[in-house]
Amino acid sequence: HNGALARITSADRAVEAVVEISDEMMPGVVSLPHGWGHDLPGTRQAVSAERPGANLNVLLGQQMRDPVSGNAVLNGQPIMMTPLADAPAHGVAPASPESA
Repeated sequence: HNGALARITSADRAVEAVVEISDEMMPGVVSLPHGWGHDLPGTRQAVSAERPGANLNVLLGQQMRDPVSGNAVLNGQPIMMTPLADAPAHGVAPASPESA
């Protein structure tokens, strides 16, 4: 439900994010904003590291590339989403379509 913490898993990678349910999304679709949550040591992204949220890049395979542009494939990724808690985590921003 809204505000609950969930683990989003793709292959052998996972992130945690706060859930925001919206009737503006198609059933079965998960939207995770791109660009926040760069808190790993050595990333040298101070602004992103100060912003809460999940790092979408963690879920993406390094070899997944669009054949025409060569860009990373950021959509259409199969995932599993598992509830972790009923209360929002401190420092984790909600994943919402408005911020994608």
